[in-house]
Amino acid sequence: MSVTKLASLPPILVSVALNAAAQLALKQAARASGMSAVDAASGYKVLVQVAQNLWTWAGLGAYALSVALWILVLSRVDVSYAYPMVSLGYVMAAGAGKLLWQEDVSLTRMLGIGIICVGVVLVSRS
Repeated sequence: MSVTKLASLPPILVSVALNAAAQLALKQAARASGMSAVDAASGYKVLVQVAQNLWTWAGLGAYALSVALWILVLSRVDVSYAYPMVSLGYVMAAGAGKLLWQEDVSLTRMLGIGIICVGVVLVSRS
């Protein structure tokens, strides 16, 4: 692995982690606002609740930071190297979903995530 690729690994991983954190914060905002039970009559009210939720703004802020860092990454390494690393967000999000909300992470899902990780390792070594 070249020095440039090795040096780009920490910002790639931080950007991916921020992106996963954004997903988790937005999920929490949706849960806090009762978005799962939205119908046409209550849709506007729920959207206002989501917009006023701190988790929504934390998620959007994490996205903004992730994008800024990602632009820096792309200025230094090939997109064909960097972009597959985004798949590591699947691992982070699935693990956090299991820990935070006891979401089902079936054996099939874990196997799929494992295959993705193997692919990321292969891409990073190429």
